[in-house]
Amino acid sequence: MNDSRYATRPWLALLDEAQRAPVEPADSLVHALRRAVAEAPDRTFLTYFDACLGYREADELSDSVAGHLAGRGLERGDRVAVLLQNSPHFVLAVLGAWKAGATVVPVNPMYKSAEVAHVLRDGEVAALICSDRSWESYLRDTAADSPVRIVLTACELDFQTRDDPRVLAFQRLPQAPDADDLVAVARQGGRAPAGRDPRPGDIALISYTSGTSGTPKGATNTHANIMYNAERQRTGLALPEAPVYHALAPLFHITGMVCQLGACLNSAGTLVLTYRFEPGVVLAAFAEHRPHYTVGPSTAFMALAAHPDVTPEHFSSFANISSGGAPVPPALVERFRERFGPYIRTGYGLTECTAPCASVPPGLEAPVDPVSGTLSVGLPGADTVVRIVDDRGEELPFGEQGEIVVRGPQVVPGYWRRPDATAETFPDGELRTGDIGFMDERGWLYVVDRKKDMINASGFKVWPREVEDVLYTHPAVREAAVVGVPDGYRGETVKAYISLRPGAAPDPGELAAYCRERLAAYKYPRQVEILPDLPKTASGKILRRELRTRAQDSGNDSR
Repeated sequence: MNDSRYATRPWLALLDEAQRAPVEPADSLVHALRRAVAEAPDRTFLTYFDACLGYREADELSDSVAGHLAGRGLERGDRVAVLLQNSPHFVLAVLGAWKAGATVVPVNPMYKSAEVAHVLRDGEVAALICSDRSWESYLRDTAADSPVRIVLTACELDFQTRDDPRVLAFQRLPQAPDADDLVAVARQGGRAPAGRDPRPGDIALISYTSGTSGTPKGATNTHANIMYNAERQRTGLALPEAPVYHALAPLFHITGMVCQLGACLNSAGTLVLTYRFEPGVVLAAFAEHRPHYTVGPSTAFMALAAHPDVTPEHFSSFANISSGGAPVPPALVERFRERFGPYIRTGYGLTECTAPCASVPPGLEAPVDPVSGTLSVGLPGADTVVRIVDDRGEELPFGEQGEIVVRGPQVVPGYWRRPDATAETFPDGELRTGDIGFMDERGWLYVVDRKKDMINASGFKVWPREVEDVLYTHPAVREAAVVGVPDGYRGETVKAYISLRPGAAPDPGELAAYCRERLAAYKYPRQVEILPDLPKTASGKILRRELRTRAQDSGNDSR
């Protein structure tokens, strides 16, 4: 091939014709849903244990949710926060909000009150859709000091009848007098408001991420961003017609939203939901529903492989399996293939590029860098330009390490109402990822480190300052520094170094428990080490770099 594009984008030569071909996505997932209803109205769209919802039914139920929201005063462009696990309720809430012309703000159900409060206030959220248990336990008080004026609650026991105790071990609560029931609303038979269909440039999601700075910011994923990656997933994964997807990744995460819900809906496929990740429940769903595709962090595949009941038959239906969000050790890929058959295909993306910007295409395998032993995260897509730049923004030659920057139709226009952060992270529309990596001469991308101090625990981002701020509220803490340390299971885990106030003598476990009460489970420090003093620069700045070195040298098991 003599195309000059291959000199600067060598990965094009490794993509097949279908992967290089231009794509013409639908305007939004709402439009994709209507297309699926027209083509296969009775095809199963969602399964949830023993429940099945067809495309026509899901369309009608979400229409009614949209009509209710509009009837309660929700306007086009208003924000709707959705705080739910992987269940049909999440899908109906998201589709209903979009049909009402709103922007969805997906929220991690593990967030504690202060974390949710920031999202509700910063996003100026008008409506909240959450589980009945969350509303009763803490969200009512949290929402009271926010712009939220419309509340719908859901009991995730609805639709199904198995009540699997491994994940559904909770009771149905009486309907709250200050909230409406999502499923009851969906079954009222209402109609979506006219004239509010999403437009490609409308903001579909405000996805909160710490990114490369400590304050959580909302990435503004447009409908066009989502549909581009959903269409590339549809055309590039080599799945059969009407494919079955298993939602291994949480749908509130950009990977689950785009690579599972978005790709499945855009393919008129079936999405298998199992509430949250529990290895035995997931394996049972694999055996029952025979999925063709799933994507999740490497830690999920480690847990599945370690389950006592797992067999190769559980994975025999898969045409493709992807992993992203956390580093994937090459040894895991090989051990998994040897034991179960499928080859796990790595991928790379960020919330700011609406999930994947690089992946391992079908028919190819990711190389391992012979020097570092790092497994490649894949090849950029046909319409994506990935460059490696130095601190001045100058492009580096193949093989040299620098910051990974991305340009393409999946890159978001910026952060929600943060022009300063947008200008810094998206100069001239190009995403500066904050990740350090390199590209080889064939176009394979490798991620080797983080430019700053972000911790990546099982695919979730943790900013040290947020944990340190909590530690500093403990009366015994004088100094605190948080670093990420290697972890064979999570990729990285959180470790805190503490110096104490005079006379204080807390147990390290007490400090970890203190954080656990105030932070999401993946954020609190699994290890706490107390030192007389923390290392500092001459100006008094604590040196996290020295503490990371100390942790690595100690050889502690961070699990």
